[in-house]
Amino acid sequence: MIGETHALTAVESPSHGVRSPATPALLSSYLAHDSLFSSASHQLHARGVLETLVHSIDTDLAGESERLLARVANDSGRLPLMGAVPFSASQASCLWVPSQAAFAAGRARHRGAALSSLPSDQKAAPRVESVPAPAQFKRNVERSLDRIHDGGISKVVMSRSLRIAARVDVPQLLAQLLTRAPGAYTFAMDLAGAAGPKACLIGSSPELLLSKRGARVVSNPLAGSIPRVADAEEDQRRARGLLESAKDRYEHALVVDAVAAALRPYCRDLRVPKTPSLVATPTMWHLSSVVDGELIDPNTSSLRLALALHPTPAVCGYPTEPARGVIHELEGYDRGLFTGLVGWCDAEGDGEWAVTIRCAMVEEDSATVFAGAGIVAGSEPDAELAETTAKLGTMLNAMGLTQAVEASGAEGRA
Repeated sequence: MIGETHALTAVESPSHGVRSPATPALLSSYLAHDSLFSSASHQLHARGVLETLVHSIDTDLAGESERLLARVANDSGRLPLMGAVPFSASQASCLWVPSQAAFAAGRARHRGAALSSLPSDQKAAPRVESVPAPAQFKRNVERSLDRIHDGGISKVVMSRSLRIAARVDVPQLLAQLLTRAPGAYTFAMDLAGAAGPKACLIGSSPELLLSKRGARVVSNPLAGSIPRVADAEEDQRRARGLLESAKDRYEHALVVDAVAAALRPYCRDLRVPKTPSLVATPTMWHLSSVVDGELIDPNTSSLRLALALHPTPAVCGYPTEPARGVIHELEGYDRGLFTGLVGWCDAEGDGEWAVTIRCAMVEEDSATVFAGAGIVAGSEPDAELAETTAKLGTMLNAMGLTQAVEASGAEGRA
């Protein structure tokens, strides 16, 4: 089970065909302060910090990462670079080469009961602060719609956060996420050892920003969403309505077109679906398009490609810089790593990067969870608030905090 002590063995990445250790052994050795990234194809489990990528804001982050990986490759057995890049280009990334790492084929799975991620001795309901408050979030949506109506932007993403005064057991939360959302990109990145905050960035993202293996590159943008419901008939009705929604298809097309435009200079061949499909998480339906291509230069790194995409209109808006300005003006809090990218890249440039959504920053005595919604012409403030509430449910349900948040009243002042 998660939490038992085992040593990790440094192994080469999946680009070399290595498939060890076995999946159960890899996950069973996870300890607090380890880092893990799990996807459908493989998982990476890391421990310690061999070297941190130190860079200034105005440097070439992709180039610095490539030089770091080349420098440590001779001594490290091709250990990967891993970590997270923030939403804002004005903030430093948190990227490092671990001192130990292990890859395994297939998705990490938790075997056994998924226990509560709250300590057993925590009796009192935690204090909850909503930033911005629900009523302010709706005003932010209204003001965003005014900006769209005035011209200059077609879409902007408004987000909000919940700051919860509770101690969260990270290994148990990771087990919950792996159990509840087996199709997601699940991650737990311990940031303190890489000169980051004393916190763990943990989440279960449904959205692949970019994966690269050899010459093949894939991105899976999601945009256009609706909350799911327990009633199966109504849930399917909502899914069909989303697929037929002109507003949501327009929002989705903005993102797909931007992704294709960013990747096209790097690709000799790029395949872009003409129409979106549906994907489901435990709490949401999303419009989805899988964009894949063949690189002109197979040595182009996954991080360089991911940075060329970031931030997509799915997390920022369109056009990027005017939308970023509206976010800075209206949101009222610092996103930090939320809506950035999280993942890994090896010395050959292969790697996988997810969009940092459905996530939390877990500190010693608190956790902050985040959610956002894309605002386009036709968006409604109440519906966008409901969408963010449903998205917050991914982490709150896994933490066992949904009822505590409801009881706090922090979500009721709309």
